[in-house]
Amino acid sequence: MPMNQLRYRTRLIVILSLFAIVPAALLTLLWGGTMRSAISLVGGQSAWESVASTGQRAIAAVRTAPLTPVARQAVDTHEHELRTSLEQARRFSFLAGRSMRIVTAVALIALLVFAFLAFRVAGHLSRQMSRPLIEIVGWTDMIGRGEQLPPRDAKVALGAPEFAILRHRMREMADAIEAGRKRAAEAERLKAYRESARRVAHELKNPLTPIRFAIDRLKRESPPNLRDTIDVLAVESARLERIARAFAEFGRLPEGPASEIDIAELARHAASAAPSTVDVYVTAPDNLPHIFGHHDALAGALSNVILNAVDACNGDGHIAITAAPARLRGKAAVSIEIADNGSGIAADDLSRIWEPYVTHKPGGTGLGLAIARQAVLAHDGTVEAESTLGEGTRIRFILPALSGAIERNTHDGS
Repeated sequence: MPMNQLRYRTRLIVILSLFAIVPAALLTLLWGGTMRSAISLVGGQSAWESVASTGQRAIAAVRTAPLTPVARQAVDTHEHELRTSLEQARRFSFLAGRSMRIVTAVALIALLVFAFLAFRVAGHLSRQMSRPLIEIVGWTDMIGRGEQLPPRDAKVALGAPEFAILRHRMREMADAIEAGRKRAAEAERLKAYRESARRVAHELKNPLTPIRFAIDRLKRESPPNLRDTIDVLAVESARLERIARAFAEFGRLPEGPASEIDIAELARHAASAAPSTVDVYVTAPDNLPHIFGHHDALAGALSNVILNAVDACNGDGHIAITAAPARLRGKAAVSIEIADNGSGIAADDLSRIWEPYVTHKPGGTGLGLAIARQAVLAHDGTVEAESTLGEGTRIRFILPALSGAIERNTHDGS
């Protein structure tokens, strides 16, 4: 992997350098050729040599003829000017030759300086492009292996602002993938729990039926001195039947046709499950959005949470049930909150209250809250729990609202 990264960065530097150096080299060559041609044209030493040669012959021919003093003076002046111009042309050609070498050297030096600067700029640009890309490629490998991405405050290769947006999107994608993995793992785990629960319920129900018939017969035919023993058998068999029903209920998802459910009515109905020794307060406005789901499953979920709250209050306390509008994944939803002033739950145990078979009640199955959570999740909802030892517990369900229910209820309320 490092070799591939090195090759990529090297290729990037070469490409960026060539984009700068090749045009500069071509422009330098073109400029040098142009200057050479221009100096040659301006100097014109060969032309002056030809003019001087023909001029000398012309002057020599003129001098053989008889001339007036004025004409001879003009010929002498012309000869002097011709010699002076030829000398200047030779000097200029000499200087032009030296200048061409200086111009060529300066051009080569400028080209080398420009190439060095272009290489440095290309290296900087390649780092700005390759380092963030290499980092992001590494992030994709980490996401593929299910590893955690570096923390948000960790040092990263900054690069252009677009890379920061890309990192943010990749973190969101990684969070979504991790949440999906957890949901899939939890779904598999719950599926295994439900399968074992169905088997346990089946194995319990088969012998319980003849046991119940046998107990009824013993009650009719046994002598009075066995009455207490038979009552114990009846109580324990009834407890086994309740356990079997709990396992059977946990072993299946909500079944049957779904319907529109009034959450306010559901909350008031579930509150009636609490004994009279506990004060239950229900706050549920009538214009709450309705939901679409299985009434019995959700009613059972609320009843299980309320009965747990009653146990936490030791039969003497108060329970507040509050239903209100909410938001779930950016859409309209309804929340149902059950708060008690009971004994509370330790922080270490709070995260495990939704797991099957976890209970602190003597004779409990640990399925009440697991069944409640299963029912809420089956309706695409969420569950939350907060608790403080000695102060009480707060359980909250959030369920998606029926599409169009908010608008309908708003018009009805107006």
